[in-house]
Amino acid sequence: MTRLVRINNERVLAVDERGEPGGKPVFLLHGTPGSRVGPLPRASVIYRLGVRLITYDRPGYGMSDRRFGRTVADVAEDVAAVADALELDSFAVIGRSGGAPHALACAALLPGRMTRAAALVTLAPPEAEGLDWFRGMAASNVIEHTTAASGSGPITALLAPAAARIRADPTDLVPALDDDLPEPDRNVVADYGIRRMLAHNFAEALRSSTAGWVDDALAFCSPWGFDPRNITVPTLLWHGDADVFSPAEHSRWLGRRIPGATVVIQKGAAHFGALQVLPDVLAWVTEA
Repeated sequence: MTRLVRINNERVLAVDERGEPGGKPVFLLHGTPGSRVGPLPRASVIYRLGVRLITYDRPGYGMSDRRFGRTVADVAEDVAAVADALELDSFAVIGRSGGAPHALACAALLPGRMTRAAALVTLAPPEAEGLDWFRGMAASNVIEHTTAASGSGPITALLAPAAARIRADPTDLVPALDDDLPEPDRNVVADYGIRRMLAHNFAEALRSSTAGWVDDALAFCSPWGFDPRNITVPTLLWHGDADVFSPAEHSRWLGRRIPGATVVIQKGAAHFGALQVLPDVLAWVTEA
């Protein structure tokens, strides 16, 4: 059952919980576009690991109110507020794809409450010194990020037609990805269950507006509001070496700056390989 958590008496976030009510609390931050409904690890995995899995719609997605002008760093306030509402003193955070920079923000800004953080197929900050940010990135993502750098109007105009198509047919974005997918991703997305979860996820994300997608794109291309070098909690960076949506060099760049970070670059995997490693990552963030 979805719970609406009020933030500062101004807006609400839609929150779901799965797994053991008294289990080890883990926030799983969704991709872009995305929502609280997934894709998620199997229920059997969540229960076997004794996890209390918490997901929520980032502002502007699904049932959550928009937060105009939000930055990546603003996620820390929202996660802390949800944790307070659930009476959690400490927790781990996993972020996949668009959720990964947000997981790093939590690690940097909530060190007293975070136990471990994992960022799967993350982007690096746009001002990453020494990183060729667009090298190896698919044309569709280059267009999205460069358009977002031009401001709210251009990125809204770019994404609105795609969002309208998804609302009309939630499967639209899944086959649309195929033109850019490397073979490892094609193999993952070929699974009917994965495609169904992705379609459900996209439909819920964009059920009422394009706002969350637009605001994510703007946040990624603006200063994030924290320095990765300030992260002190144990942090895992996972990436597939064939990723064309957020190239693996982004994780390598972050790994050289986050003190003590564990960096795993998996050969023969790509962007959607992050879905397959989620059970192992859940096990890692909940280790004693």
